[in-house]
Amino acid sequence: MPLFEGLGSGGEKTAVVIDLGAAYTKCGFAGETGPRFIIPSEIRRAGQKQAIKVVQYNINTDELYVNLKEFIHTLYFRHLLVNPRDRRVVIIESVLCPSNFRETLTRVFFNQFEVPSVLFAPSHLMAIMTLGLSSALVMDCGYTETLVLPVYECTLILPAWEAMPLGGQAIHKELDSLLVDQCTVDTDSGAGQGLPAVLGAIQEDIVEDIKVRTCFVSDLQRGFKIQDAKFNLEGTADRPAPPPDVDYPLDGEKILHIKGAIRDSVMEMLFEQDNEEKSIASLILDTLVKCPIDTRKVLSENLVVIGGTAMLPGFQHRLLAEIRHLVEKPKYSDLLATKSFRLHAPPAKPNCTAWLGGKALGLRLQARLHMQLYSSICILRPNPISTPYPFSLTLPLVLKG
Repeated sequence: MPLFEGLGSGGEKTAVVIDLGAAYTKCGFAGETGPRFIIPSEIRRAGQKQAIKVVQYNINTDELYVNLKEFIHTLYFRHLLVNPRDRRVVIIESVLCPSNFRETLTRVFFNQFEVPSVLFAPSHLMAIMTLGLSSALVMDCGYTETLVLPVYECTLILPAWEAMPLGGQAIHKELDSLLVDQCTVDTDSGAGQGLPAVLGAIQEDIVEDIKVRTCFVSDLQRGFKIQDAKFNLEGTADRPAPPPDVDYPLDGEKILHIKGAIRDSVMEMLFEQDNEEKSIASLILDTLVKCPIDTRKVLSENLVVIGGTAMLPGFQHRLLAEIRHLVEKPKYSDLLATKSFRLHAPPAKPNCTAWLGGKALGLRLQARLHMQLYSSICILRPNPISTPYPFSLTLPLVLKG
């Protein structure tokens, strides 16, 4: 718990703030500047090699209840080390979270851990609280999907949301296939061996580590050239010079040779347009088209990007360049008069921005409760009442120095 709580004489304790993501969960206390722990959203059981994802929407309620109960127990008694009965809970959630999952999670907190209260806060709304904004267009590029949702005057414009199943999970699958097809491994027995023959399937945490350490997003012009070379079946388009190859150690004894062409080409799947001319950049423009006309200028000039995938090097620069390029096309130029797009820099990393907003909300709830309990101590009237005791008179014996 925070140090200042141990110095007090009791009272209301700071809330527990939990951002339950599909890949990672951020948890901590409302009185601190950042999450105390960032752990995988999964549980491991004896006899099972593969971890069980906690955030699943396609399983039955009983199994989901057991998984969530075990995971929340780990949060409280292995990481946070506090009594759940003493603290309120603020949960950061996606607006597209199914009601079944939300209700099951609520039953776990109330029935198993007996928390005083549970508050669900939308991640997109919490993100703009860190910037002091009331209106913004928020993109959450996470593990399973990319979701764009406008917020105007602290109100979610739900009919205008746009989403695509592109995120960290899709990148991992594409990177895994490229590594298996194109990369080789050096071992003690020989060099240049095929990856499937040496390792078989690559664990997802290794693929994620390779993505974080070696991959990046190219700029706009370089990305166009990479896409032209990828989809040009005639082979007439020249690919730009690839970045240097990287040697990645495996198990301390094997060396994986990662080709430079993989490092920048794997991220192009986020910006490649499908048959419907959709990409993560077009989601923002499609959302603006759905918004009322008088809100578009404010929203386009207040873009906020959150989520773990947004932390990739060069991601936000490429996203802004893609938006400015697409808005000049006839599909959007005839519908959108605004051509000004600005990207905010929140006071936290993109993966922790929503948690930071939830922390601010938790502190405001606590301050409001304290004001209701102790409002009689502070006089807030413009004309305070007269002094209850006339000090011009002789002080009583108990007040004499």
